[in-house]
Amino acid sequence: MQPISMRLLNQQLVSPQFKSPGELLSYMCAMQAQEYRMMRWAVAMRTRNPSAKAFKNAFDSGEIIRLHLMRGTWQLVAAEDYWPLIELCSPKAIAVTKGWMNSNKIYISEEEVANIREVLIRTADDKGSATKDDFAKALMQRNIHMDDHRLSYHIRLAEMSGVLCSGELLPTKATYSLTANKIKTRRNPWDRDETLMLLARKYFRSRQPATLEDFVWWSGLNIGDCRRGIALLGSYLHTERWKGRVFYLTDDCRTRGFRKGQYLLIPPYDEYLISYKSRDLVLSPDFKHKAHNNSGIFQPIIACDGIICGNWAPLREELQTEFFLGEHGSEVLKQWHRYIRFRNQALTS
Repeated sequence: MQPISMRLLNQQLVSPQFKSPGELLSYMCAMQAQEYRMMRWAVAMRTRNPSAKAFKNAFDSGEIIRLHLMRGTWQLVAAEDYWPLIELCSPKAIAVTKGWMNSNKIYISEEEVANIREVLIRTADDKGSATKDDFAKALMQRNIHMDDHRLSYHIRLAEMSGVLCSGELLPTKATYSLTANKIKTRRNPWDRDETLMLLARKYFRSRQPATLEDFVWWSGLNIGDCRRGIALLGSYLHTERWKGRVFYLTDDCRTRGFRKGQYLLIPPYDEYLISYKSRDLVLSPDFKHKAHNNSGIFQPIIACDGIICGNWAPLREELQTEFFLGEHGSEVLKQWHRYIRFRNQALTS
């Protein structure tokens, strides 16, 4: 088994198979979208011809949606998966978020949730795409004064309850729309087993080879649900043992299309690392601090043949790198130019 090249291929980081952001998100199921600007590159670099315009079109039309969901963090999902993921993941995500609130000594009553949510709904409906500032102004007009942190929790709870989702894509500010105005009405509630099977299939197909522990971490679900999803897939999944770990793979795992000497400029919070609980397969423990800290802050990273070897600065005008493994070649500059073409397009679209 060649786990690193297989991950690169199945994560669409080399030899990508998909043309559009919508196709890619449907395949990946959910992608971390912590950084509002850099989430665009995380998606685009996995498509055949990275296009900022294509990303904006998919985002604005509601083909792809950004919201707080898995693990209570920002995710991008395909519209087709929105309702089943909300039904499956939101109870745990809301519980996690309320735990964070308690640790920050923030208590929000159900009565407050209902009152504030009414304002959020009216504002989002009136504006079409409302910013956080729009919500704050609407509350002030009703003589409701609320600090930024508390308002963030109200918005997050509304997202995880299926009330608000992403609005129009702006350069730097997130916007929110009424889910009812952006996404088709849900069908009858999904069967739980059906959704667990969908989640497990999409996760292992796009992140393989991966372990049960990786799936539990990524999904934010309990281990029983994750085992159930795997079991429901039956013979579609098989296991292989590699260096003492048991990995799951699908019968249609991609194994061809990798070539040596490839560099990747990977954005912060990318699925290449955040999809897995154990990251030492591609990131030496000696350099873990170069990629992320213990508080969950992830940095922009460089990979050579899938091994994390350095950092880069995506918002600079010139290529700026810092390598902690080896030295870069001309391929890095080629990847920088590919990224800059995308970034320049994003500024004008």
